[in-house]
Amino acid sequence: MSWRSCNCARCRIRGLMGPAVLIAVGVIFFVGQYNWDYSFERLWPVILIVVGVVQVLAATASSEGHVGSGAYWQNPPQTPPQAPPQAPPQR
Repeated sequence: MSWRSCNCARCRIRGLMGPAVLIAVGVIFFVGQYNWDYSFERLWPVILIVVGVVQVLAATASSEGHVGSGAYWQNPPQTPPQAPPQAPPQR
């Protein structure tokens, strides 16, 4: 997981996925403890919304300064086509 050692904005936002989902689940259970009208059965779609928001933020963030393979966000470097070797001229 090279994104953990990367300091670009996209990787930093991507690293927030786990904590954001954990906080959303905690808030849902907290609300369910103190209000009978809202329980986990009614509020679980909030988790999907949190995941979607983090994904959109990561997709739109800059990847400038990305460290790693780059296969996930960046195009691989293009190598120019090379001409085939030519035979030496005959005398």
